[in-house]
Amino acid sequence: MKVIISGGGTGGHIYPALAFIRYVQQIDPTAEFLYVGTEKGLESRIVREAGIPFEAIEIQGFKRSLSLENFKTIQLFFKAIKRSKEIIKEFQPDVVIGTGGYVCGAVVYAGAKLGIKTVIHEQNSVAGVTNKFLSHYADKVAICFPDVKSDFPAEKVVLTGNPRAQEVVQIQPNPAVLTEYGLDPNKKTALIFGGSRGALTINNAFLEAVDTLVTRDYQVLYASGRYYYDEMEKQLAGKELPNISVQPYIDNMQEVLATVDVTLARSGATTMAEITALGLPSILVPSPNVTNDHQTKNAMSLVNAKAAVLVRDAELNGETLVKALDDTLLDDDRLAQMKQAAQEQGIPDAAERLYHLVNDLIG
Repeated sequence: MKVIISGGGTGGHIYPALAFIRYVQQIDPTAEFLYVGTEKGLESRIVREAGIPFEAIEIQGFKRSLSLENFKTIQLFFKAIKRSKEIIKEFQPDVVIGTGGYVCGAVVYAGAKLGIKTVIHEQNSVAGVTNKFLSHYADKVAICFPDVKSDFPAEKVVLTGNPRAQEVVQIQPNPAVLTEYGLDPNKKTALIFGGSRGALTINNAFLEAVDTLVTRDYQVLYASGRYYYDEMEKQLAGKELPNISVQPYIDNMQEVLATVDVTLARSGATTMAEITALGLPSILVPSPNVTNDHQTKNAMSLVNAKAAVLVRDAELNGETLVKALDDTLLDDDRLAQMKQAAQEQGIPDAAERLYHLVNDLIG
C-alpha cells in the first residue's frame, strides 16, 4: 500500500494522520507513506521529527474579508495543484488522504483529477471549508461525529472516528505519574489545560479560584501553556499550593489523561477523541475563536450524552470553575456515570476503521 497523506495548520489535522500512519505501519510494515504539507505549518516540524517522508508545497488560506491577498491565494492554489500532481505522479500512491487544513485542498483535488482514490477525514462536528469543497471530488468522507454527516454527500460518508483514539485507549492509568508533578497518587485529581500555548480565559479563572482550590480534598494539575507561564509564576509567587501543581506544559499528556479523574479543557477534536477513548469525565470550555463555533458543537455531543459539563468561555471565572470541579469530583455516583457515558461515545478502533475503509476502496 502506498499512501499520500496531507493535512496541516493545526495539530488537530496532523496528529490523526500520524496516528493512522503508525497503525498501518504496525500491521503492514511494507506500506509506504509520503506526507505533503507546507513549510510554514506545524506539520513541517512534527512530521519530519516522526521520521515520515515529507514534501512541501506553497499555499495559503483565504482571508475572510475582501483582500487583495486573496488574489495571491488563488494563484498559489493553482500552482499548488500543479506541484501536487507532480508529486503524485512521482510517488504513484494507491490513495490520497486529506485530514484537513487548506494544504490538503490542493493535494486531494489533484489526486482526484488524476484518477487516484481519495479520502477526506473530518475530525469536528462541523465540516471545514476545505473538506466541504473536497467532498464533491473525494471517493469517501470519514467522519468522527454523526452530526456532521449532513454536511457531506450521504453516499460517501463513513463513521470511522479519530485515529488518535486508538493510540490512547491502550494506555493504562499510572498513579505514580502524578508524583512527577509533586502530587499525591492516592488523591482525586483534576487536570486543567488550555492547549500547548494555553488559554487566557482559563488561566484567569484558575488564578481567581486558587485560594478556594487549596481548601479542597482533591488536587489540581494545571498546565498554563508556555506563553503564559512566566506571568502565572509571578501571580502565584508566595502562595502555598499544597494540592496544586502548575506546569508550563505536560509532555506525557496521554499518560496523565489516563490517570486523572476529570479534566477541564477546550473541546478541540484531538482532546475529544482522547477523553472519550479513555472514558474521562470532562468540563469543556469551547474556544470562542474557532470557525463556525465548532468546539461548542463538539462539546454538546458529550454534554447531551451526560459525559461532560459545558461552561461557556464568557461564563468561566473562579467561582464557576470551582463549582464545576466540585460538582463532579465530590459526587462519586455522577463521576462514575460520566465515565461510563464518555466511554460509550468513544470509537476506540478508529484507526482500524479508517484502514479498512482505505483498504476496501483501493481493493
